[in-house]
Amino acid sequence: MKTVRRMLYRDVVSSVAFVALAFLSLSFFIDFVDELQKIGRPGFTLWMAVAGATLELPGNLYELLPIAVLIGTIYSMARLAQSSEFTILRTGGLSPLRALRLLALLGLVFSALTFAIGEYVVPFTERQTVLFKAALSGGRKLGSTGAWLKERRVSDQGERSYSVNVAGIDSRGTLVGIRIFEFDAEGRHLSRIIARQGRVGADSTWTLTDADVTTWPMGSDPSRDTVTRQTLPTLRWPSTLSAGVVSAAVLPLKTMSAVELWRYSEHLSDQEQASQRHRIQFWKKALYPLACLVLTALALPFAYLHARAGGISLKVFGGIMLGISFVLLNNVVGHIGLLRGWTPWLVAAMPSTLFMLLSLAAFGWLVRYR
Repeated sequence: MKTVRRMLYRDVVSSVAFVALAFLSLSFFIDFVDELQKIGRPGFTLWMAVAGATLELPGNLYELLPIAVLIGTIYSMARLAQSSEFTILRTGGLSPLRALRLLALLGLVFSALTFAIGEYVVPFTERQTVLFKAALSGGRKLGSTGAWLKERRVSDQGERSYSVNVAGIDSRGTLVGIRIFEFDAEGRHLSRIIARQGRVGADSTWTLTDADVTTWPMGSDPSRDTVTRQTLPTLRWPSTLSAGVVSAAVLPLKTMSAVELWRYSEHLSDQEQASQRHRIQFWKKALYPLACLVLTALALPFAYLHARAGGISLKVFGGIMLGISFVLLNNVVGHIGLLRGWTPWLVAAMPSTLFMLLSLAAFGWLVRYR
């Protein structure tokens, strides 16, 4: 059995590696051509285009690895079936259940690899990509309205709520265009801070530069019956908004790991902000590696197709169509779940569950009738 496992795993892994390399080469070429359009801008060179396309590779590998696993496994299974090697293995005692168990173990290995890439490698490279592009373009704008964060505190003066707006980040990763609005428990506007730029320290304290502070009167308080305004070169603003929360708000979702997505979604819920989008993204990121296990199981029925049921190229084409349909379903269900307010974990698990049922149904039918 060890010989069968070694032969099967070697064949599948080499096929998956070849398909993944082909996909990565194609994606690198597309990203490189896209970056070439920027040559001619001040300071942008050919090597910067190569660096920008290279930084995209881990993210592309993470997204394409399940499809590469599906196509590579289908190719390997179809080739073994066409050469009658799989028939010989079945004659030698390789039962359908044992074959499914062997591929399931290999699928778990691919799932672990996908999880490691998505959780540790992709967030780092995506952050470097954002900072790299921000350095080339002089900063990163966060749309016309910027990024908004909320914070609630309870002190001796009562409950206070803060709405923080960040316009963007500069080429060094510093926050720019910061506005902080303070309200009391009744919703009265108490103060406003406008700062040119700022940074968040390890203790969640914000260090603001060129801060303009405006304070409004607080009703019956005689000491604050007039509007006051002062300009400070540096202002330290204590907060509970940590650097991780701020990064999650100003950077794309692709730069966040599953743990960071969960923490940020909890922060949004605590501040009574919409967290559905981030919860769905968390569950999709947590369950996405299991797609390798599902798609590996989906490839096994191709080994039980007779050689005359189509050549290898036709079966590989079928695998490509299945991979495209999986990606399409995964994206469409995510958007529909966000619009309809479906349960986040159910939205993330639906595509993999449907394809797992499809693979088991096809596997059972082929084993019984073919």
